[in-house]
Amino acid sequence: MSTENSIGLSLFFVDTDGPVFGTEQDALDLLGQTYGKEIDVIVVPANRFSPDFYDLSSRLAGHFFQKMQNYRMRLVILGDISVPMAASKALRDFVSETNRMGYHLFVAERTELEDKLRRND
Repeated sequence: MSTENSIGLSLFFVDTDGPVFGTEQDALDLLGQTYGKEIDVIVVPANRFSPDFYDLSSRLAGHFFQKMQNYRMRLVILGDISVPMAASKALRDFVSETNRMGYHLFVAERTELEDKLRRND
């Protein structure tokens, strides 16, 4: 995990490799890793989430985002999620609405991340 200041925000990048996030407790543990640090945004690689995260009927994504919201932490999911999105209109709508609101984001690439954070800061 690393932190980096980009466009005036302190970003906490979660490592690409590691155990998958699959529970609400994982959200709390992730928040705990940033406790006491001046972090504005947690950036998690898309592959770090369990497949259930992208199945909205599991409610895991909603719970994960809610934990972040409760602690006023922005969450960015970075990476290609085109496969689960192609399989689920509900997920496509969720991603679209999340990105439209702009507080939390789904982005495919790092350049897109910086661009969207610049526009939504």
